Order: sequence, then structure tokens, then C-alpha cells
Amino acid sequence: MDFDEVVSLRERSAAWRLLAAENAPLAISFLGTVLREENRREVRSTYLAERLDDTLFDLNRRAPEPRYPRPAKEYLDDWAHPTKGGWLRKYHPQSSDEPLFEATPSLEKALDFLDTLKERSFVGTASRLDTVFLLLEKMVFGTEEDPEVRKAELLRRRSEIDDELAAVERGEVAVLTGTQTRELYQQVAQTARSLLSDFREVEENLRKLDRAARERIATYDGPKKELLDELMEGQHDISESDQGQTFEAFYRYLMSSTRQDQLAEWLTTAAQLAHPDDRDPRLERVQHDWAEAAERTQSIVRQLSEQLRRFLDNQVWLENRRVMDLIRQIESASIQLRDGGVRLPVGMEIDSPSIKFELPMERPLGSSVRTSVVDSSNVESGDEDFAADSLFNQQYVDTDRLRAAVTSGVATSGHLTLTEVLRHHPLEQGLAEVVAYLALSDDAFDVVFDESAIDAISWTTHDGNVRVAEVPRILYVATDSTTDSRD
Repeated sequence: MDFDEVVSLRERSAAWRLLAAENAPLAISFLGTVLREENRREVRSTYLAERLDDTLFDLNRRAPEPRYPRPAKEYLDDWAHPTKGGWLRKYHPQSSDEPLFEATPSLEKALDFLDTLKERSFVGTASRLDTVFLLLEKMVFGTEEDPEVRKAELLRRRSEIDDELAAVERGEVAVLTGTQTRELYQQVAQTARSLLSDFREVEENLRKLDRAARERIATYDGPKKELLDELMEGQHDISESDQGQTFEAFYRYLMSSTRQDQLAEWLTTAAQLAHPDDRDPRLERVQHDWAEAAERTQSIVRQLSEQLRRFLDNQVWLENRRVMDLIRQIESASIQLRDGGVRLPVGMEIDSPSIKFELPMERPLGSSVRTSVVDSSNVESGDEDFAADSLFNQQYVDTDRLRAAVTSGVATSGHLTLTEVLRHHPLEQGLAEVVAYLALSDDAFDVVFDESAIDAISWTTHDGNVRVAEVPRILYVATDSTTDSRD
């Protein structure tokens, strides 16, 4: 076994936690007696608390000091807690307000493990070896597809049966010895008890699926088709899995009335033939326990179907309610219009005062774009002396003038904003001058951008229009050298 797997089992396994618990002797002896030896599948909380209270009183009376001072209810709640214990399942049935307790698969595993630690005065091996041969024979020849091989095997079995019939007719009857009967009875009892434990584990797996389906339905708000497909696929995976198929075969086999009568008769006879030291009272009615456990497992499968039906019913109810609300609104509006008491808006609202129509024939036809052909094959060098004033006749911002305006302002007040600078030195070149102010730099001041505030800067163009630009607040702060010189 892998090391990490063992570490994970130690941290998560409730059965391991039970064996390592401080009060493990109390929990194992009490729960093993009440739930397993007395063959109780579910117990009322009041009854279980009274039984445990009597057990605690007896144990504390025998010890010099009370070994278990807590109330019985606290022990039961801890044993049923998912992280503290996990050995009991506490739930409320639909027909009662009183909670019930039942054993979990982890408790069954711990009890089975402890049974293997007990010393046995008699250990049978021959019957189990015979069982191994029978199972191997059934598996090997049950999967054989060659008709000739199957025919040869059936003829061999028939020959053995014929020989046995001939021996019986001669009065030679082979009867099992007491040792063989005792060995077979122990194996039957062990297998019957393990089946009940397996049913608890199957039931727990289905219960987890039911809980996951409830959580999925409670938190789902999308199209119902997708959720139905998801849940139906989950149910199909369960029924088609190996565990689902073998459980279905077992359930059909057990529910046969002929099989039940035959099983009851055989169990009664086996109890009479059993050795007094090996007799197990639970084995005499184990078929009823199997049927009850199988029915509980089937009930969880039915709960999954009920979840789907309830989800569909709720969705249909919500949709019908929405439809009825719309119908009532229409009926109420119709009555008000008929009586003329209130004028309701009828029709539709549009944003524009008129609808703009664009007919296909109103669209202009496509026109080809003229392309200019540039011939650079006969390019001649020009004269070096020519008038280039027009190339430099562009808008130019004198940054020295702007820098001088800011420097004089910070020298007086220590700091000022761009709007304060423009109050004394209005813009002359519009947006280009604003951009120049943003890019100013000098040793006499620092430029600080405050993006949390917005300033509006306006100027008048040559054609008389007013332009406004919104920029983050620009703050010019005097440096230390400027402050010192001013002082």
C-alpha cells in the first residue's frame, strides 16, 4: 500500500478515527452491542441515550473515579459529528420529530476489523477452498463462448450427477461431518453479516448522490433542460455501473417469493445443525434484514426521482404564475380602457420623433476612386540656394516665455496651479500652448499632476470660437533651492 494513501486514510477514515479514539472501548462495545448484536438498524435517540446512560452509570460505578463524566447525549452527538466521530448517522424521518441513529459504514468496518483480531478456537479452511474452486469454475466456464467447450463441461457435470444418483440408489449416501457442517455454517454467517455491511456502504454512496442532487437543484438557475440532462445522466451512470448492476441482480433474486421461502427453510435447518458455540441468532432472520436494507437503498433511488419531479413541478408552477400575472395585467388594462377612467399608453415608444426609412434604391452607386500616377524617373537636383521660409512658417510655442511665467509665480507664492498661471498669462496659441505647459520642466519648480481633480481651460480662437479643454489639475511647486533663495 502506498505511503500517501495510508496517510490519507489516517486523516480521513472515520473507522481509523474510531479505533484511535480515547473512548474507543466505550463506543465500540456499546454500539456493537446495541446495533449489531441486538440487530437494530435504526434506534430512537431517547432510547439510545437511556441505554448509554445506564452503561455509563455502571462503568463509572466500577471505577475509583468517573471515567466518563459527560452526559450520554453529548457522547452520541460527538459520535454522530462528521469530523469528531462519523460512526453514527443522525437524521429526522418524515413521520416523526424525534431523531434516529443508525450505524455508518465506518462503524461496520471497525467492528469487522476487530472481529478478525479475536482468537478463534476453530478455523475452517476446506469449505472456503471449495468455494474458491466453485467461483473460479463459474467464472471461467461462464465466460466461455466456444459451444464445444461448454458442451464438454455440461457432459462432465451430468456424468458426476449420474454417478451420485447411482450411489444413492445403492444406498451409499455421503453425509457431511460435524466439522464440515460447522465450517460451512461459519462461512455462511460471515458472508451474511458482510452483506449487511455492504448494504450500508451502498446506501451511503447513494445518499451522497442524493445530497449532491439537492444542492445542485437548490443553487441552479439556468435552463431546466441542462439540469435534467445532468441529473438523468447521473442516475443512468449509477444504474449502469458495476455496483448498480450487481445490486439490481441481488434485489431481483431476493424479491422472488420462491427464493424467499427456500431461503427461510434452509436458514432454519442450518440453525438446527449449527454448533452451539457458533450459533448466530441474527442468521435465522437475515433474509428480512437483507430485504429491509435493500428496500432502504431503493428508497434513496426513489428520492432522486422525487427530486426531479419536484424540480419540474416547481418550474411549471413558476411559469404558470408568470403567465397568470401577465393575463391579469392585460385584463385589468382592458377594463380600464373600456371604462375610459384611465388612459393607458397603447402601442410602442420610440426614441426619435420619426422613423427613418432607407430604401435600397436610395443608396448611391459605387464610384471608382481616381488614383494619381507619380513618375519619379526624371527627378533632377534643384538649386542649393532657394527660399525655405515657408517650411519654417509653422506654429511655434516659446517655452522660455511659459517657463518664465511659471517661475515668477512659484517664486512669489511657492506653488500655483495652471489655471492660476493662465489667469495672469492668458493663452495665445490655444491647445498647442496648453500641451507645452504640460511638458514644462525646470530646476526652479516641479510639476505635479493631480488626477483626482479636473480643471477646465478655455481660450478663444482666431475666428472667435471658444474652445474648452478638460485636463487633470496641474500644480507647479517650487523646489528647495528656489525657496531658500526666496527666503
